[in-house]
Amino acid sequence: MSGINNLQRVLLASLFLAVPSLSFADDLNGANTAWILTATALVLFMTIPGLSLFYAGLVRSKNVLSVLMQCFTLTCLMSILWFVVGYTIAFGSLEEQGSFIGDFGNVLFAAMGVGSMNGDIPAVLFAAFQMTFAIITPALIVGAFAERMKFSSMLLFSSAWLLLVYAPVCHWVWGGGWLAEMGFLDFAGGAVVHITAAVAALVAALVIGNRRGFPTTVMMPHNMTMTVTGAGMLWVGWFGFNAGSALAADGSAAMALLVTHISAAAGSLAWMACEWIRHGKPSVLGIVTGMVAGLGTITPASGSVGPAAALVIGSCAGVICFFATLFIKRRLKIDDSLDVFPVHGIGGMLGTFLVGVFCSTELGVFSGLGFGGENTSIGEQVKVQVIGIVATLAYTAVVSWIILKVVDALLGLRVSADEETEGLDIVMHEERGYDIR
Repeated sequence: MSGINNLQRVLLASLFLAVPSLSFADDLNGANTAWILTATALVLFMTIPGLSLFYAGLVRSKNVLSVLMQCFTLTCLMSILWFVVGYTIAFGSLEEQGSFIGDFGNVLFAAMGVGSMNGDIPAVLFAAFQMTFAIITPALIVGAFAERMKFSSMLLFSSAWLLLVYAPVCHWVWGGGWLAEMGFLDFAGGAVVHITAAVAALVAALVIGNRRGFPTTVMMPHNMTMTVTGAGMLWVGWFGFNAGSALAADGSAAMALLVTHISAAAGSLAWMACEWIRHGKPSVLGIVTGMVAGLGTITPASGSVGPAAALVIGSCAGVICFFATLFIKRRLKIDDSLDVFPVHGIGGMLGTFLVGVFCSTELGVFSGLGFGGENTSIGEQVKVQVIGIVATLAYTAVVSWIILKVVDALLGLRVSADEETEGLDIVMHEERGYDIR
């Protein structure tokens, strides 16, 4: 009998050695860890250099360094704030969290060490991955007030916004908060990233006011080569953004990568077609903006839909965001300088809504991977998605407005008319982006 028992032990040990994926949930999975390490680097790559170059090329030459400086500094500042207190507000330290914010047991990552695990990846890696999301979200807002906001005011606003808007909404959706309990679907940040950033951007544009000369003065991008370079980096980095949110090197990550790519391609072509039909020529600015619209719109749905649905979502993004941009700039005459709200906001809301439809498993080739939480129908899921969209929009708008007003009272938001005319590169940093001799 003892011989049989020993044989069983040997066979069992061999099985676990032969199939590492059968390890316990709290044991480190090397493949998953390697992928999230890569994804973390890819998402950081989206901000610096991707978003930085994308935005910098879109502004006038006298403000190119100011935009690069803002994105770079935000990368540094948001990293420290996330480490000190942002992460614990969003995710806390306990499995059971409150409905609105996390506990404060992870200030300075106090509850995490080298051996701490989040599922089968290191807890510090999960925190670092989420840190890159906390970096790029405030950086997106830069596009709304580019060329006219004080550097000091931008830093104070972004810091307060991260802690008072981004971190709480992140908790609602990803940290076990009230939207997560309802089965709200936001795989990689349609509400958490794109809606919050875009709504804050729109509020900032309204509070700060239009650039001098807008809308009568033409303000063309000064370097489209730089913008296209940044756009390419964003497209590549977005695979880490969406596929990395699976937190595993598995089929879910693979599908997220595929649908992300399809939506980006469809968004680019749809925007190009709209522009070609309306204006007679396709532009480089249009096709890269359509790409961003396609990427932003698929983001909340990337872990819940299939490739056919991604084609529909991306195509809708290109068309709807194109006309939203025209409406905001030409009809409403709001100077959201780099079109943050019509691209990221409208796209984020559209994607967050459509995931409620295309997550259904009963749509044939357009079927997704199933409903969230205890939802059992498209109607139930769409209702939850609308609640999440409205709540995120309203909360972000109110708190962002309050922060802007407080910062304005303390430091003033806007540079003077003369400083704006001269350009922020010289006024804020005493440097020029281009020194042609």
